Amino acid sequence: MKLNFTKLKPSSPDFRRVKQLYMRAFPDDERAPFLMLVLKAKKKNVDFWSIRCNDEWAGMLYIVNYRDLSYIFYLAVSEECRGKGIGSAILQNARKLYKDRRLFLAIEQIDEASENYAERVSRRNFYIRNGFTELHKKLREGKVTYDILGTGGDVKGSEYKALMKSYAGSILSKLFTMEFVD
Repeated sequence: MKLNFTKLKPSSPDFRRVKQLYMRAFPDDERAPFLMLVLKAKKKNVDFWSIRCNDEWAGMLYIVNYRDLSYIFYLAVSEECRGKGIGSAILQNARKLYKDRRLFLAIEQIDEASENYAERVSRRNFYIRNGFTELHKKLREGKVTYDILGTGGDVKGSEYKALMKSYAGSILSKLFTMEFVD
């Protein structure tokens, strides 16, 4: 399986596919405005990847970097490519690409009362199979609470806030309701 990571730009041939996948793969309350993602991807500490597998478009990966920390904001595999090991291959490649860095991500909190409990457990298990561990921390963004998984070391709330400030800027970062619960 040969993966190719290409920086996404509005002129990219896969731009429309990435946007459509993003809109389908993430619920409204977990999605940042797509235009903001595209504009912020112009910063040198942001990587917005369109991913191809064996020359077929396969998905997207959005990562924000700060010092030795890399936050996987969004990872999605196209519906046609799911169940083929591509998600695992993307994570393996990302771990190589971001080696010597602490990599972390937020997944929907494991809550037995949630409508998609089985899906949440499956998602957590997917990341654990791919080398991530539970950091036993929670992240609240707006009304959504997430569990934090990572690889390469722990992440402190103060580091998360600094990462978000470097990403969104001083003013915009104040518009987000974010709380890293240690």
